[in-house]
Amino acid sequence: MYEPIRTKSVHAMADPGDFPHRSREEELDIQLAAHLAALLAVTDELRALAPSLDLDDAAEQLSSEVARLRGGLAPVRSAVVTAIHEPHLTALHQRAHALAGRALVVAASRADTAAAILAARRMDAHAGAARLVGAI
Repeated sequence: MYEPIRTKSVHAMADPGDFPHRSREEELDIQLAAHLAALLAVTDELRALAPSLDLDDAAEQLSSEVARLRGGLAPVRSAVVTAIHEPHLTALHQRAHALAGRALVVAASRADTAAAILAARRMDAHAGAARLVGAI
């Protein structure tokens, strides 16, 4: 009276081999590399608007950390050319501060001391720079 079901049920459990899995550490590495790469992009933009040795050193450190987390693959860098105006610099420092904070949280959760120290230093530097630029 009823025709038998010929296809697999949509409610059946998926085969564990059907899709790739990553460990928690791999996921945290990916997140940390992404946050540091975003911070590097903002740092490069700040370097283009207001060059300084501190930003140059920070960019090199961020670049090496991202490369380390990506297994030696260097991050993509861009040259940014825009007009200088103070509110833009303040906003960039605030954005960099927020990105460094996110990187710090992920670095702490994966117990990466080097990345955590770098992120904390960048947070301090951008907080001070945002106050300084905003006061002018």
